[in-house]
Amino acid sequence: MELIALVVVVAVALVLVVGGGLRAFRSGRGSKSSADAPMRPTHVRGVGDDATAPRDTPKRTIATVALPDDLDGGGDLTRVERPAPVAGRMARLRERLARSGGMGQGIVALLSRSNVDQATWEEIEDSLIGADVGVSVAAEVVERLRAAIRAEPDVSPRELLRIELLDLVEPEANRALAVEVPGRPAVILVVGVNGTGKTTTTGKLARVLVAEDRDVVLGAADTFRAAAADQLQTWGDRVGVPVVRGPEGGDPASVAFDAVTAAIETEADVLLVDTAGRLHTKTGLMDELGKVKRVIEKKSPVDEVLLVIDATTGQNGMAQARVFSEVVAVTGVVLTKLDGTAKGGIVLSVQRELGVPVKLVGLGEGPDDLAPFDPVVFVDALLG
Repeated sequence: MELIALVVVVAVALVLVVGGGLRAFRSGRGSKSSADAPMRPTHVRGVGDDATAPRDTPKRTIATVALPDDLDGGGDLTRVERPAPVAGRMARLRERLARSGGMGQGIVALLSRSNVDQATWEEIEDSLIGADVGVSVAAEVVERLRAAIRAEPDVSPRELLRIELLDLVEPEANRALAVEVPGRPAVILVVGVNGTGKTTTTGKLARVLVAEDRDVVLGAADTFRAAAADQLQTWGDRVGVPVVRGPEGGDPASVAFDAVTAAIETEADVLLVDTAGRLHTKTGLMDELGKVKRVIEKKSPVDEVLLVIDATTGQNGMAQARVFSEVVAVTGVVLTKLDGTAKGGIVLSVQRELGVPVKLVGLGEGPDDLAPFDPVVFVDALLG
């Protein structure tokens, strides 16, 4: 019995000793000072939602990004591009229309028949209408051609047609952009319906002006189309042109006003203001466009309003042009995607019906595929 009691006592003692040691070990760990404890980071860039910057993080613009001093140095620094010279770009259009066998060649063939009767004249008129010349202008061309052939029967039909087309396209019209204004930046407003290529045209026009050694500021007043400002920012970054932009969905008139202010303060040569596309049938949106122009004019006159028209839309573009011209007094037309049609007659109808010259034409999708319109080159291209 005594032996059993001794074994129990020893066992209890062992339990007490082991338990006390564990408590002391745990107590020691818990009493370690906060200075010795591992530091938890206040923020770690994670994955998913945590990998993106907070929504209220200030946006970086070209005005806050320092460009390298030595753009010709080594390294992987983004280089500012030097746009190609503007001279000679219309030659591309001549090649495109000449290869397509445009309306001019077909009409010359009809006029060269041994017997040009009433049916032939109707074919000529149909050819003109099919080339997007428009009904009224086509009828005028036919009348003038008939009178010219009666008056000068010895002159070749091709030459007579060339004379009439040149007269319609008005080679003496002033097609120069209003980019030289003494004492302040010239202000150019770019307008048009959705999908005509306004933002791209604005970016390409900036390249044209930079190639002419002009200081340009871009105003991203299209605040409604997703990524429109980012698209314009990319165009500006490529040629080192600052872009004034506002929040997505913001007031476009406010952005335009800020852009004018920035252009004046930086003593820029030209301000290009890109606006949101809008259907000419939407009265409220057209009124808003008028507001943008009026707000700009509180700070500076608007020297040029360029209406961008998709040449492939044909006579639908004419209805758009009339409404825009009434709202913001269009001073010049830019025809985009002219390389995508063998017609080209829209040039004749726009100028004849609006009394506004075509000043620029889009010749392709390349960054330097925007050219000042040359009426002589254009008519010769139509005639092949």
